Amino acid sequence: MARHSKLQKQILSLYKQFLRAGKEKPGFLPQIQQEFRKNAKIAKTDVMHIEYLLRRGQRQLEQLKDVHTKQLGAFFEHTHIQS
Repeated sequence: MARHSKLQKQILSLYKQFLRAGKEKPGFLPQIQQEFRKNAKIAKTDVMHIEYLLRRGQRQLEQLKDVHTKQLGAFFEHTHIQS
């Protein structure tokens, strides 16, 4: 099995945390999984974009953990950086 880079480990950890937090909120898991699958297609060499999405994901995770978050509405919008 291939070893994961530090960045890959951070992303996997973030994904697991999202899945745990999403279990508490009906309807969130499919959208979380879809978003991570979509972003998995980003080239591994696009480190700046990946790090941006990682930081953004960490902020979104905190939002998801908030007991007042009931919808994903704008939760995952604008995940692509404009060139």
